[in-house]
Amino acid sequence: MKVILQKDVPNLGDAGDIKDVADGYARNYLLPKKLVIVSSEAGSRVIEHQKKIIKLKKEKRRKSSEKAAADVAGRELHIKVQVGEEDKLFGSVTPIDIAKKLKEEGFEVDKRKIALDAPIKELGEYSIALKLDEGIAANIKVFVEKA
Repeated sequence: MKVILQKDVPNLGDAGDIKDVADGYARNYLLPKKLVIVSSEAGSRVIEHQKKIIKLKKEKRRKSSEKAAADVAGRELHIKVQVGEEDKLFGSVTPIDIAKKLKEEGFEVDKRKIALDAPIKELGEYSIALKLDEGIAANIKVFVEKA
């Protein structure tokens, strides 16, 4: 079945692409989730319109991400945590904690955009990357200190 992708679908393609997929995949997964429309003349016109809208949204999101990256870049966060014997943390510092601290300072960053390989479990200074959009990243310094 020929379908036109309405949204980016991992391992299949980007919005606006025309793909040939198995009938069952289209009927049971793609169509119910409104990820595609069946390819036709009317569908092609709809997709051309949607491509324009998607392009405008991507440009707007990219500009806002660039502005956010410029604002956040080089920022230092001081996160106070409780520690026990030998300065061992109770718990860890996660992307959620970093996102909350950024929000307190007036920056709205989604926790999924904070690139943290593993939760921070020790006191110290850490350089953390924020991946705001495709190709747009900013680095911040996080200081984990005793409360």
